[in-house]
Parts: sequence; structure tokens; C-alpha cells
Amino acid sequence: MGQLKEAFYEVASKSSIEIKEMLKTHGDTVVDTVTLSQIYQGMRGIIGLVTETSLLDSEEGIRFRGHSIPELVEKLPHIEGGTQPLPEGLFHLMMLGEVPTQEQVEHISAVWARRSHVPNYVFDAIEALPVHTHPMTQFSIAIMALQTESLFAKAYNEGISKKDYWDPIFEDTMNLIARLPRIAAYIYRRKYKNGDHIQPNGMLDWSANFAHMLGYEDEGFRELIRLYMTIHADHEGGNVSAHTTHLVGSALSDPYLSLAAGMNGLAGPLHGLANQEVIRWIEEMNRELDTDLPTKEQIAAYVEKTLKDGKVVPGYGHAVLRKTDPRFEAQQVFGKQYCADDKLVQTVWNIYEVVPPILSATGKIKNPWPNVDAHSGALLKHYGLMEEDFYTVMFGVSRALGVLASLCWDRVYAFPLERPKSVTTHQVKQWLNKEIPTLE
Repeated sequence: MGQLKEAFYEVASKSSIEIKEMLKTHGDTVVDTVTLSQIYQGMRGIIGLVTETSLLDSEEGIRFRGHSIPELVEKLPHIEGGTQPLPEGLFHLMMLGEVPTQEQVEHISAVWARRSHVPNYVFDAIEALPVHTHPMTQFSIAIMALQTESLFAKAYNEGISKKDYWDPIFEDTMNLIARLPRIAAYIYRRKYKNGDHIQPNGMLDWSANFAHMLGYEDEGFRELIRLYMTIHADHEGGNVSAHTTHLVGSALSDPYLSLAAGMNGLAGPLHGLANQEVIRWIEEMNRELDTDLPTKEQIAAYVEKTLKDGKVVPGYGHAVLRKTDPRFEAQQVFGKQYCADDKLVQTVWNIYEVVPPILSATGKIKNPWPNVDAHSGALLKHYGLMEEDFYTVMFGVSRALGVLASLCWDRVYAFPLERPKSVTTHQVKQWLNKEIPTLE
């Protein structure tokens, strides 16, 4: 193993055991205004951010500027004859706090269409990567390559006044959001369709054009993408992608650098990558059971086996929510309207009936309910988008709406560099033993 590695493992293992024992005894001990458990276990529940665009309530779910997901589906403008909200409308709502008119949404669509040109050197950067590179890696690198277009970086270097920071940040935000579907679709066609790329159609709305460049012309798929882009856009400020974008932006990094950092967080298995894990778990279950529509009894037995093997049921549980994710419910409503006969979609619904009671019975899980990831992959597969590795890129295109809107607000408010205080375990032990008066 190597001398340093062995020594590190020995020291770290001993320390890890000590911390677990310490938290078992003193986890609820308050340090200033937080508990030791919160300090050591992900800062859960600590209020330390302001995010204007959305708020996550543990019982009600996500609200965008006070509006629930069902309200958004109803109130935000649709295309003529459509049933799903246009994400351009959600962006307007997050930026201004008011539900837009059809004309205002069409204006944003037109602006993004005009700004959607991606320089060839960005595609060259993507092409320099092996084709087998994960799509999220390609996506992040492409955003970084596009950073040379940053108007904020240029303005800052020229000595822009602090009070005017928001202006080029806003322009970068609009340009970046406009270009992301083109970049994402290029990665998709390169990796999965032999590089047979499809040019954008500026006459379509933002979501429909994304679907078109991916290679899907079905109107049902376009409606799904409109819903998908809307419900994945934001989830208040504490999740990894939102917080990372905010944190990096607090250093006055431009929107390109900030979003790329946020996308690297989204790529983690405990965040955006979970949507592909859900589908793979279902498909593994189907293969093991040799069926494409397992019964509820079969699902229950497989869930019990998953838990017995020390694994989690992907798509179930959330750090904040204590009810079924309204984003899951919105997709369920969509599925009942557009693809109720799909066996994979039906399996998702059967899992929903089976899993929560089993997880609740363990007595260890506070939230046994499904989150947004539990449903999205099945709907995408219904329309033929089979490549699970790409699902998180789609999540990323959507999430850019919320985190970049928040970044604009951060600069208007002139929020400072984020710099929380940290402590050492040695210091914590000294404080618990009353050897020092505080942890300040």
C-alpha cells in the first residue's frame, strides 16, 4: 500500500471511530447556534444563505417565488395547444418575481435564439476529448472553453465599478443559457449518434430547439423537455450545484467559471447523477427477475434484498423534503397523460407504492418518499432517449436557469466573498473537555 498511505489509513480510521463515538454522545450539543452533528454531518438545517429564486419547504416542497409546481404548470405560458410550462417563463419569474405574459416569454425565446451561436473552438475542445469521456465531463469542459466569451471578465479587467457588476453578469447569464442546449446536443450527437449533428432551428422555443438538436421531433417529447427544464431549474440555494455556483461566484468568478463548478457538483452520485442510477437499478431488477413488468410482490422482495445488501434504493429520500417530491408528482401527471401504457413508467409507479412502507418500517429513514430522480429517466426512455449517462447533462441545462438567475441577484446585492469558519476535531475535544472556553 505504501508507507504514507498505510500510516494515513491507520490514523484516519482511528479518528473516524473517535468522531462517531463523540457524535453519539455529544451530537446534540450546541456550539454557538448549531450542533456538533450539523458541523460534522453536512451542515444540514443551518441557515446561512439567501436565495431569492426558490424556497424548499420540507412539507410543501419547492416553491418558485411563492408558486408551487402545480401552479407553475397552470400559470406559466405554454405554446399554443400545449399543456406544459415554458422554462423561459420560469426564468422570467425567478428574475422578476412575477408570472410573465405570453409576449414576455416569446421575447426571451427570441433573445436566446439570437444569442445561441457557439464558437467553433468550443466544439474543438470537445472533440479533443476521447469519445468515451462522460458527457458531464465534456459539458463542464465546454462551458470552461466558452469562458473566453465572458463580458464580466472583460469588464472587470477594465476596471468596472462594483455597482455595475450585475450588468455584464446578466449579459453572460443570457448568453450562456442561450448556448447550453447547443453544447449539450453536440455532446449527445457526438457520443451516441456518430457525430451526426443537427443544426439549431431559431424558430422554435428554447426547449423544442433543444429536443430538435438532440434529434427528437415528437411533440410529446418537446412537451416533456419543457416540463423537465422547468422542474429541474432550481431547488433553493443549499444543494451542491446551487451552493457551488454561488460560492465560486462570490469570488467574482464569472458565470462561466461559476456554472462549470456547479456542474462538477451536479455530476456527483449523490446529486444529479442519481437520475441515471434509478434507471440502472430498475433495469438490473428486471434482468434479475426476467421480466419487463415486475409485480409489486417481486418489487418488494427486490427492495428488501437491496437493503439487506447494504445498498440504497436510488431515487428515494431527500435531505430536506419530508413528503413526495412535487416534481415527481408533476412527472407522474405527465406520464398518465402521455404514456400511461409504458411498462417502465408503470414500474416506476408500482415502486412508488411499494418502497415507502418498506423504508418506513426500518425506522432509520426520515423521508421514505421519492424525489425527482425516481421518475425522470423512465419518461425519457419512453421517447427513445436511452442513454442514461446523458441524463445529468439535461439536468445541468435546466439547473443553469436557477443558479445563474441567483448569481445575477448575488451581484445586485453585492454579496461578499463567502468564508465560513472551520474548526478542528482536536479543538472540539478541548472544548468538550472544558479545556478552552469557546470554539471561536
